[in-house]
Amino acid sequence: MLQEPELIERPAAAQFARRARFGAFEADPRSGELVKNGRRVRLQEQPFQLLSALLERPGELVTREELRALLWPQTVVDYDHGLNKAVSKIREALGDSAESPRFVETVARRGYRFLADVTVIVDASTTREPDPSPPAPEAVPETPVVGRRHGLFASIGLILLLAATLLAWLSPWHQGAQAIHSLAVLPLVDTSEDPSQDFFADGMTGELITELGKVDALRVISRTSTMTYKGAHKSLATIARELNVDAVIEGSVMRAAGRVRITAQLIHASDDSRVWADSYEGDVRDALTLQVRVARAVAGQVRATLNHGERAAFDKPRSIDPLAYENYLKGRYFLNKRTGDGLRAAIRYFRQAIEIDRTYAEAHSGLADAYALAGDWEYGVLSTTEAFSKATAAASKALELDGTLGEAHTSLAFALDLYGWDWDVAASEYEAAIRLNPSYATAHHWYAWHLMLIGKTSEALREFGQAQSLDPLSLIIGADIADALCIVSDFEAAVAQSRKTLELDPRFAVGHYELGQALVQLGSFDEAIAEFRKAIEISGHSSVFDSNLAYAYAVSGRKDDAVRIAADMAAHGDVYPSAQANIALIYAGLGDRDAALDWLDKAYDARFNPSILLRPGFDPLRSDARFEGLMHRIGLGKT
Repeated sequence: MLQEPELIERPAAAQFARRARFGAFEADPRSGELVKNGRRVRLQEQPFQLLSALLERPGELVTREELRALLWPQTVVDYDHGLNKAVSKIREALGDSAESPRFVETVARRGYRFLADVTVIVDASTTREPDPSPPAPEAVPETPVVGRRHGLFASIGLILLLAATLLAWLSPWHQGAQAIHSLAVLPLVDTSEDPSQDFFADGMTGELITELGKVDALRVISRTSTMTYKGAHKSLATIARELNVDAVIEGSVMRAAGRVRITAQLIHASDDSRVWADSYEGDVRDALTLQVRVARAVAGQVRATLNHGERAAFDKPRSIDPLAYENYLKGRYFLNKRTGDGLRAAIRYFRQAIEIDRTYAEAHSGLADAYALAGDWEYGVLSTTEAFSKATAAASKALELDGTLGEAHTSLAFALDLYGWDWDVAASEYEAAIRLNPSYATAHHWYAWHLMLIGKTSEALREFGQAQSLDPLSLIIGADIADALCIVSDFEAAVAQSRKTLELDPRFAVGHYELGQALVQLGSFDEAIAEFRKAIEISGHSSVFDSNLAYAYAVSGRKDDAVRIAADMAAHGDVYPSAQANIALIYAGLGDRDAALDWLDKAYDARFNPSILLRPGFDPLRSDARFEGLMHRIGLGKT
């Protein structure tokens, strides 16, 4: 039987008055106690010392050799058994698991990594050894200093120096050097005991992004991009560089017994310095109100001056049924998939959220977006008339409930662009949306399409750029930029942009479609056909994928295959309910001008999305009087 290695006690001088907080837990090295929500958790001395060692270096790999040298420097026996047992005891105390770790991750054959955020609290009233650092202002010792990624047993001189540095940063003379104009909210870590609550932390991340996005002085990265860093072990400097931001917010959410606790900290990326940290707790129904408090605190810390509208939005009380909120989050998740099945699921979840809470403006706005996209020629889940009616009704309801909701103004503008063709009203709605929520990437994204439609191409490309700066890892924005490049006939750039998007997710069907569209225009027909088939393989048949495959067949000489697809789409209106313009594209590729224009007349009667007419495939029709007449009827003709 193996002998347990003996723990070598640390000198008393090393036990400084610092506590480490992570999730619902606090570890106090002075007493050797682990506490959860104010109640002591039993943990033996040896596992506690091991936990303390991990807490000194959160997010970093601590090797087995380092732990041996630190905890068992004089042992000559096999210490592996003692180490494994100590880690097991830690996981048992924290309610953690080796298979799905939230706190202690095993790095095979190398060591361990502490995953959760660690807040270090200094109790300045405790007597310490003489401090070799320069004297600090008197007020500093009375203020708890919260630190990040510093050892639990670092010298108090370093802590006071950090406090002085923080105070200096907050002073006006230093503001210019460390000014924060852009930030990213990293995925909040779920520290609840129930792993199924992970979605709640993701939702809270999105809500905090939304609230901060209302501050005109800040550029806030969208949720789509920041969520790609969930679980990623990258340094803050690396993330900030990849997202091109000055600062990041990281923190955690714990939901239990009808209560929710949010802990957040604002960190300047260039030097990893903490600007601010705090925690908020309340009833789960008030979770959104807590997020507003966090957002306002952050805005204050980055010296953002709130205008009247922003203050009103922050002051507005918000309460939502947890189940309604859960359904809303699932609706947004499926909406972002941008597939026919995803849109059907999104509609279902948004409607369930509304059934629970009919005053939930965000759910009505999400439902409007899902309906609008479902009738678009790119997806074709609903008929255009049904999509227009339902989308405008849902968007109008959202605005009735909350006229300050930028998302709702965007939803109405999008529906008017796709089916209403009321270009002036749509423009004013987009402008209102951007004024209310300047960092809402979707508003800039869809406004860019509006500008493309009315012929303001240069402005449109700038809006696409703004959307991408707010959501640099968004697949759909990246794909639509490739689409816009095709429209302006920069096909090589469109290919490069499509490949860049597919590097982020090779299974993104729309990315393959956009790549195929550019390759057709470059004459690379076989490659284009392969890309369209890949899109169909990934997400199934749709109006846009099938029609572009047929168009590629038509212009490459495989006319029989193109005609067969056109006939099949025409015969199955239940499968392709908004495909009239897509079928017109096939006949344009076949060189059958009359058939193409006939199908465009049918698309007009169905109130189609006219953005399809911008595609290069319709270039042969532009000089035709019937085509010009169609554009005038839509309100897009040349004056």
